[in-house]
Amino acid sequence: MLYPKMINTCIAFALGIVTSVSHADIAKQADVQAFIQEMASKHQLSTEELNQVFAKTQIQQSIIDAMDRPAEKKPWYVYRPIFVTEKRAKAGANFWKKHAATLAKASAQYGVPAEIIVSLIGVETFYGQITGNYSVMDALSTLTFSYPRRAPFFRKELENFLLLSREQNWDPNNVKGSYAGAMGYGQFMPSSYRAYAVDYNGTTFSAEGYRDLFKNPDDAIGSVANYLAENGWKADQSIIVIPATYQKNTDLASLANADLKTTQSLDAWAKQNIRSDAALPGNMQANLVLLDNQYSQEVWLGLHNFYIITKYNRSPLYAMAVYQLSGMIKKYHQE
Repeated sequence: MLYPKMINTCIAFALGIVTSVSHADIAKQADVQAFIQEMASKHQLSTEELNQVFAKTQIQQSIIDAMDRPAEKKPWYVYRPIFVTEKRAKAGANFWKKHAATLAKASAQYGVPAEIIVSLIGVETFYGQITGNYSVMDALSTLTFSYPRRAPFFRKELENFLLLSREQNWDPNNVKGSYAGAMGYGQFMPSSYRAYAVDYNGTTFSAEGYRDLFKNPDDAIGSVANYLAENGWKADQSIIVIPATYQKNTDLASLANADLKTTQSLDAWAKQNIRSDAALPGNMQANLVLLDNQYSQEVWLGLHNFYIITKYNRSPLYAMAVYQLSGMIKKYHQE
């Protein structure tokens, strides 16, 4: 059996608006059938069971609508109050206290500060409280077969999700997550779940899964830390982002790097009249970060680990929210 716990009932989701495409319609679509045949040939998955999975899968217009209005498109002055709040920071300090031993272990092993791990989980799901109510199968199928702009990316994630379901002994139709198919405390996409999730408290295979990012905060903490470390986090660089000043009439927009990578040294930025008072080596690499406030613009220089946070979500707003919330969490944790 491909999915030992597969059941024949279908979960009906109340969230969102479902298009007129029926269960049978998507299962019989030519592109879906081609995908099924590829999965069978490439990964030895059962065509019969895949057809059963897709027969219970819906294309949802609400998922497409959500993809077209992500929070990261908001200006900073609107985005920041969503995530950087006293409530979220205090809840983060409590999460840290509750899981102090695991966070200390993960921080020591992977070199990622505890407050960054906690903050990222806090921004993603409010410490596991808001993990999403969409069918992951619906989300990934909608974005694979009805969202051409990013179909190649989500087709890969759908492939990984079906493989992950086999590895974790899941029924694919019963897994819930975000409208983009992200799952658990840290909102891992399927490919990231397979690549970076870790069993961090030594549990044996159980009904909840071997690497359980849905109900096991220890696994979530270790997995988030492992994700950042594997993507290049530098434990010896504690400073993540620094405020910068600039000369009037500097064309900041032309200097910003859209792919978010650190592009040149602090000395090189200074030669372009963008400077910081931070006592850092002049050869340290940085990238220009511009954040729009209502009547002004914040100018920062993001260092290496700031860029690594954007590997989790490709947005400077996201990385700055994680950074600023982490500082508040650390403050409350130390009180």
